[in-house]
Amino acid sequence: MSTSTKPVLLLGAGKIGFAIALMLERSGDYSVLVADQDPARLRAVAELGCDTREISDDASLARCIEGRYAVVNALPFHRAITVAGLCAQAGVHYFDLTEDVASTHAIQALATDARSVLMPQCGLAPGFIGIVGNALARRFDTLLDLRMRVGALPRYPSNSLRYNLTWSTEGLINEYCNPCEAIVDGQLTSVPALEGYETFALDGVEYEAFNTSGGLGTLPATLLGRARNVDYKSVRYPGHCNLMKLLLNDLRLRDRRDLLKDIFETAIPTTEQDVIVIQAQASGYRHGRLEEESYPIRVFGADVDGHRLSAIQLSTAAGICAALDLVAQAALPQKGFVGQEQIALEALLGNRFGRVYAGKPLALATAMTEDR
Repeated sequence: MSTSTKPVLLLGAGKIGFAIALMLERSGDYSVLVADQDPARLRAVAELGCDTREISDDASLARCIEGRYAVVNALPFHRAITVAGLCAQAGVHYFDLTEDVASTHAIQALATDARSVLMPQCGLAPGFIGIVGNALARRFDTLLDLRMRVGALPRYPSNSLRYNLTWSTEGLINEYCNPCEAIVDGQLTSVPALEGYETFALDGVEYEAFNTSGGLGTLPATLLGRARNVDYKSVRYPGHCNLMKLLLNDLRLRDRRDLLKDIFETAIPTTEQDVIVIQAQASGYRHGRLEEESYPIRVFGADVDGHRLSAIQLSTAAGICAALDLVAQAALPQKGFVGQEQIALEALLGNRFGRVYAGKPLALATAMTEDR
């Protein structure tokens, strides 16, 4: 990395934004300006040594973007298209965490003539799981089926949903309500959320999994014509899916998402005691033999330079920081749309941020990290 720091604008100072700010600031290679409309959140990241800016409109946002090396967008998904468009106009690299399929397609269109990188979906799922999925797919001469399962779960579930809020409530509801891209019998198609129910066990713990939207990112388009079946499902503890069907379908709260968001945020506690469960599985032919290969991991939280990061904070922030790092190191294309599957798994796991997915602590210049 260059001896001079690269100026980065981070949008959003919530839980994930705080973790991103901490990692980038402690890396020693980025000077971070954090923009948000919440003064209390900005005060928290200012204590990390980051510059801050309170913004409330697109005009002030555009002024913040001008002259930056990159923008890291940790705002809700509905801001992705606007921010990506401003970055494309300014020739500034763009990274986000959106799981929204429509937003990603719009950003792909913006990237056609872009002078900078537009790289959405850089978190956990979409994000890391697409990198793993593509790595597994490439290990087969003929790929038949690729199944990807991810869940951000409480370690100690205590309510009927057996779930706690660990990330964006809007994003969670989006995943439960919107159509899900998949490859079925070789055809790119859409399947309904909350269907495709299955159960499995990992390390002696029983889980359920079901279709949710957005987790595959651009991987289905990449693997179309190479795979028979490709799908993504969210992992939960048994019983969650049926209760969500009651809320969304029987009580018709899918038509009143603002009300559902209010119910969730006033009735379901957040937790920092979480775990990320990842199970990817591929089958196909290698050297003329039908074989299967799995990639199961769990990610826990860690203390980073005296700050406790939950598993979802650590894994999501690590993914987007690694993507920024790899572009800055010219290990990825330097303009246009960049999909997650363009990152080699080995490159991610060898990165100072991405190594958390290999069970290793962050390798930051001015921070102490400790697993917990």
